[in-house]
Amino acid sequence: MTTKPANGPKAAKAATPWGDTRVLEELRLPQRAGERRFETIVQLLDDGKGGELVRFAYSTGGTARRGPVTLRGRDLERLRSELESRPRLAAALGPLGLLAAQHN
Repeated sequence: MTTKPANGPKAAKAATPWGDTRVLEELRLPQRAGERRFETIVQLLDDGKGGELVRFAYSTGGTARRGPVTLRGRDLERLRSELESRPRLAAALGPLGLLAAQHN
């Protein structure tokens, strides 16, 4: 799993249908299906108007892409584990985030 720093003036930005946002926290979950390698990306975004958004995406080469994101059971376990070090993202995910806190 990888995490990109998302603080400070150089924080990553993300375009959404609701406008431009700033990435507050990001979790990248490497996955593999046969020979195909890709990542699921979960981001906590700040809309600049006091709101937060959660974005799920996937990447096949570093660029976030829209589309369906599929997680197997073992991927969900890894996601829950990684959420423990990202409390804001875990809180934004609600019940999934609570599962992370109860996992240990």
